[in-house]
Amino acid sequence: MKIELENVKPRDIERRSFEIITEELGDRKLDPDKEMIIKRCIHTSADFDYADNLCFSDGVVQKAMDAIRNGACIVTDTQMGRSGINKKALARYGGEVFCFMSDEDVAEQAKAQGTTRATASMDKAAAMDRPLIFAIGNAPTALVRLYELIQEKKIRPELIIGVPVGFVNVVQSKELIMKTDVPYIVAKGRKGGSNIAACICNALLYMMDDRR
Repeated sequence: MKIELENVKPRDIERRSFEIITEELGDRKLDPDKEMIIKRCIHTSADFDYADNLCFSDGVVQKAMDAIRNGACIVTDTQMGRSGINKKALARYGGEVFCFMSDEDVAEQAKAQGTTRATASMDKAAAMDRPLIFAIGNAPTALVRLYELIQEKKIRPELIIGVPVGFVNVVQSKELIMKTDVPYIVAKGRKGGSNIAACICNALLYMMDDRR
């Protein structure tokens, strides 16, 4: 059987990918405010389930963009997630990307308290005097600790991107975040990952960038 390849120039590969996604979604209509976030998650994962499992709090896209414009920083729970976020685009608005998972003080606190590094890294983030967006793609314990910190009124995130992947307490941790009054974008169920957390951040940044 002959295999036929599409003749697509390198600069057009992403555009063509989004055309294919749109074609395969068929007659399905997506909310215009959320469309590019959903499609970028599908583009990153080749998983069309994200058209159904991404949940958005009311007005979250505009709230997230306003926070970024006001210099919000992004805290991730993995170095992979941090690496995947377009830091140059975020820096245009005065924001930075942080991941505290490899910090010695975080490791020491986690050991002393018998918690995970992800939990301890959320405590460290809570001590920052800056507006924060959390992009959690790996550790449900990070989401659980964020929920606790919110309930204790020790932190008020501008946005929580809750997309950890896996099995143990993954579904439950996402449900906790959706019970708060904090703006959120959550992937219900077991699916997610650091790549999805980063791509949601990038989708927001690219939607704000009229030069792209």
